[in-house]
Amino acid sequence: MTFRPLILLTALALPALAQAQAQVADDRQAYRQQWPLQLAQPQAGAYRLTLDDGVYRTAVSPRLADVQVFNAQGQALPSALLAADQPLAQAPQWQTLSWFPLPPMAGTSGDDLQLLTERNTDGSVRRVEARLGRGGAAGQPAGWLIDASALKTGVQALRLDWQTQSPLQARVRVEMSNDLRDWLRVADDVPLVDLQHEGRRLQQRRIEIARQAKYFRILPIGADALPALSTVQAELAPAAQAIAWRWQSLTGTAGKPGEFEYQLDGRFPIAQADIATADNSVVQWTLLSRDDADQPWQVRAGPWVAYQLQDAADRRQSQTQPLARSTRDRYWKLVAGQPQSMPAPTLKLGYQPEALVFLSQGEPPFAVAAGSVRAERQDAPVATVIAQLREQHGAQWQPAQASVQGAPEVLAGDAAVAPQRDWKQWLLWALLVIGVLIVGGFAVSLLRQPRLNGDGGS
Repeated sequence: MTFRPLILLTALALPALAQAQAQVADDRQAYRQQWPLQLAQPQAGAYRLTLDDGVYRTAVSPRLADVQVFNAQGQALPSALLAADQPLAQAPQWQTLSWFPLPPMAGTSGDDLQLLTERNTDGSVRRVEARLGRGGAAGQPAGWLIDASALKTGVQALRLDWQTQSPLQARVRVEMSNDLRDWLRVADDVPLVDLQHEGRRLQQRRIEIARQAKYFRILPIGADALPALSTVQAELAPAAQAIAWRWQSLTGTAGKPGEFEYQLDGRFPIAQADIATADNSVVQWTLLSRDDADQPWQVRAGPWVAYQLQDAADRRQSQTQPLARSTRDRYWKLVAGQPQSMPAPTLKLGYQPEALVFLSQGEPPFAVAAGSVRAERQDAPVATVIAQLREQHGAQWQPAQASVQGAPEVLAGDAAVAPQRDWKQWLLWALLVIGVLIVGGFAVSLLRQPRLNGDGGS
């Protein structure tokens, strides 16, 4: 009896171990497919990727944990999934505002400035005239008056643009008003900086506001001189209602009278529902869903009355129905208030695309992978890093935009989402058990051999 069988089994196990190690080296092989990413700004440090339908349809995790960004070396990048209404998930919205220079005034304070304005019928400023205080000699610039009366939302910040060749370092304060008579100070001792040295330029043009008002007034502090403005832009406060809704239209199958079942082919964060019919209709509906065919149904919306009326002049229909909370369930069902025979209506499920904010590491190109029953993304504290980056680059800094470009590249394919049987681990355990049995059998065979010693004959 020799150890050759054990050596042979060990040799058979080595390829399985090598393959397992190679798979660990590139984590992307645990995913179904990936998409190359196009970066709006190379070397931006952080990026914001708005998820598209292809990613949602490929993902299988109920928490969307199987969506991950990788660099060219196959390393997972720190990232976090953000809801559509979170500020970091949205690109900043800027709008140009009208502005008016305030004439210089005498004295050391601008508090005695009186403004006479002419306004249009919509409340916007047409002309500004300033009455100076006592001693009307020309002094420091009085600042700027900014007209924000046309905005329908609050102002997150103001961004000032000027053209100057001389160094600038000034301090200003910001006041707001809705009638040009009573003013409330909203920001004090705000620095404005424009410095150049050895080919480098340092600028601070952004003023945090986070308020809503019709008019803003920017006044210098002390004797600081202000530059001549060229443009004033307002960064609009994020508005949830401004985020576009996307819809998935599902065709149903009839079950019991007045009941229709639907299946969603992706992990979309469904938050609204609507119903469309081929003809005029008015029905009271209840919407239910579940994530597994063996689970009980859960009520998501309703009961509510959905109607559709079409005449020769116009088409009218009921409003969309919000869900009590968003869900990524696969299976959906409509139940009519009164069971009746009718064709299956079209169920329209609405969602707002989420954003994956990630930090760049390693070498590009970057890619986003999706679809895995084994891999799971661990959300990184991206918000903390973003706050530190803003301290380094200025308050106006935002994550750059990244977008999916081109067709997906297959990685592990359908094997990444198939029910997992870790055959490599089972094979290694089987080889180990067989090896133990062989060694045990070898030991038993040795014990059964007759002992050879000097007392063998009588």
